[in-house]
Amino acid sequence: VDFIPSSIYLSVVDAKLRLEMGAEKMLSGILEPLREKYDYILIDTCPSLGTLTINALAASDEVIITVNPQLLAMMGMQDFLRTVVKIRKRINPGLGIAGILMTMCESRTKLCRVLTEEVTESFQEQIRVFETRIPSTVKVGESIYYSLPVAEYSPKASAGMAYRKFAKELVSYEG
Repeated sequence: VDFIPSSIYLSVVDAKLRLEMGAEKMLSGILEPLREKYDYILIDTCPSLGTLTINALAASDEVIITVNPQLLAMMGMQDFLRTVVKIRKRINPGLGIAGILMTMCESRTKLCRVLTEEVTESFQEQIRVFETRIPSTVKVGESIYYSLPVAEYSPKASAGMAYRKFAKELVSYEG
């Protein structure tokens, strides 16, 4: 496993990319020679639809849509899906949607249950909704504070275990 962490300097890159010709394909060009070396290349993006996210979608074979079961996040998912359609038409016709992953789930709340059911009912015919739900837990925030992966900071944290379960679900889906 090779890991390239993000940094605050990406905000400068985002601003500079807007001025470049063919900016939306830059990451594709960088990753293309690396594709043969890896089974998977995962790109974690911020929840905006800026130049860096467009670059990631242009370079990807598939996208996992992560959704926090809150009303505004659900509305943002519709915008994201429209963006995926545009990317497919204009830049990357091979871009697929692997599925929707529900994150930061407060399964004890009625709102979480209702919105999760709505997503499942609305998209199950067109887009896979993964069975794994990533719970909301304070351990994730603590691990970020201490600059440690949640699996290292708290190996038995429910979110870390859920992400491991999701990885198995994703790999079994792929293969």
